[in-house]
Amino acid sequence: MDWLQALILGLVQGLTEFLPVSSSGHLELGKVVLDIQAKENTIFAVVVHGATVLSTIVVFRKDVWVLLKGLFKFRWNEETIYIAKLAFSMIPVLIMGFIFDKEIKSLFTGNLVFVGSMLFVTAILLSLTYIPVKKRRKIHFWDVLIIGIAQAASVIPGISRSGATISTGLIIGNKKENIARFSFLMVLVPIIGANLKDLFSEDMATEQTVSALPLIIGFFAAFISGLLACKWMINLVKKGKLLYFAIYCLIIGITAILVGIL
Repeated sequence: MDWLQALILGLVQGLTEFLPVSSSGHLELGKVVLDIQAKENTIFAVVVHGATVLSTIVVFRKDVWVLLKGLFKFRWNEETIYIAKLAFSMIPVLIMGFIFDKEIKSLFTGNLVFVGSMLFVTAILLSLTYIPVKKRRKIHFWDVLIIGIAQAASVIPGISRSGATISTGLIIGNKKENIARFSFLMVLVPIIGANLKDLFSEDMATEQTVSALPLIIGFFAAFISGLLACKWMINLVKKGKLLYFAIYCLIIGITAILVGIL
């Protein structure tokens, strides 16, 4: 992997991690286009995912600090209730990660037809957010379980994590400003856990050496683009402008399928 490939994939990761267009799907497409070998991907994926985690923490640093202060008061207060909801939402994706790990990894083979089909699913989910909801509410415990199932489904390349979780929250009637914040905070622990798991995996032991420069470039590209995309996405959700991303996913999905067939 050279520095230009690292720059492109870092930008793709940072932008698509937060925008509802599937970072995993775009990285699969990017690896096919740039001819990135699978054995070069593990360490790079860990680095760029770490960068997007850091960008999330930076954007929501005040929220994270308030939650931690409330947690260490050791009381059942508003902060500990919110943290409990975050923990509850992680259960489905943790089950997927531990029980179906091999099956999930088998999907990351650069199959353009499959990725394109899953981008269709993302487009449908985003389109469904335009169904009118009479009254929106705060996020309840049962809501977070449904949102958590949506996050678990997003381990499939082509299904956007932010798109699936935010769309699901809006479809079941959650407030726009609440679901955007919850969606980005709920992914922190699963991504950190997945990265730690990858670091000690067999794939890492057989990983081809990637030089320091591509890793550094990929990290900063993902971090900076992630900062911008995260802030942008929060505003877009509040304004309800997700239809454009549904159209984008539809176009990219059709393109990926046609290229895969031809």
